[in-house]
Amino acid sequence: MEGVAWFTHKYIMHGFLWKVHKDHHVKTTKSFFENNDLFFLIFAIPGSLFIIYGSIIGYSQLLFWVGLGITIYGAAYFFVHDLFIHQRIKVLKNSKNPYLLAIRRGHKVHHKHLGKQDGECFGMLLVPFKYFKHYSKK
Repeated sequence: MEGVAWFTHKYIMHGFLWKVHKDHHVKTTKSFFENNDLFFLIFAIPGSLFIIYGSIIGYSQLLFWVGLGITIYGAAYFFVHDLFIHQRIKVLKNSKNPYLLAIRRGHKVHHKHLGKQDGECFGMLLVPFKYFKHYSKK
């Protein structure tokens, strides 16, 4: 799923659906919710449907496992991206874990680009080594 998320983030969110994703980079409202939160539905709906349909036709079916993968990655996204990185709910803010700090740093670098072009660090769980190395020395 990390590869799918990276591709979707780089070429779709920073591409033709930039208008939906833009408020995640440039705050346009004081609302708790962002237009960018609509991407939750884009992934949650097929994930749920695949799990349901895969369950009906049998657990060994590929659709069930694809749906479960989408759903588990969505949960990881919520905990890592929304709670840990962006602190949308103030929890998980005092980690000393080098891996988690590297994820946060890579995402911060991603957000220094306010436009849809010239971005970097489009993934979430696979950290570019240069950010991990920075924290593993401490």
